[in-house]
Amino acid sequence: MSSNKVFVDALKYGALLALGIALVGGVIGFFLDGSRGVVSALIGTALSAIMLGITAGSILFANRFHGSDLFVGAFFGIVLGGWLLKFVVFLVLVFLLADQPWVNRVIMLVCVIVGVIGSLVVDMVVVARSRVGYVSDAQLPGDQKNAQ
Repeated sequence: MSSNKVFVDALKYGALLALGIALVGGVIGFFLDGSRGVVSALIGTALSAIMLGITAGSILFANRFHGSDLFVGAFFGIVLGGWLLKFVVFLVLVFLLADQPWVNRVIMLVCVIVGVIGSLVVDMVVVARSRVGYVSDAQLPGDQKNAQ
């Protein structure tokens, strides 16, 4: 499918974004709270990167069923299942990590928020720069297929 390149690009640029957030957040976290701040920044960055990866990965996986009679149902089931999994995993991890003495909640939350906003920007830029057609089987007058 032509949209797969968009999601692969979103994953690649999202990984670069996560690396940048981990580096900057880790340095800032170190100066604010030592090793606890670094760990918190890395956990927050990992959470946001995993969430981005689950969304794009589930869509890429669901696109494998393109051409099947059950494509629409499989697509929405897989993507919705990915979103539900993401929601549950996020809530469980936040509740488990919130009261840990080795986690700075503020640094972790800031890294998650920056990661989420950054991933939205990455998605917007990737989609805006993509060249995916709106119609896949369109035939214009004068096309070679119509001439035959």
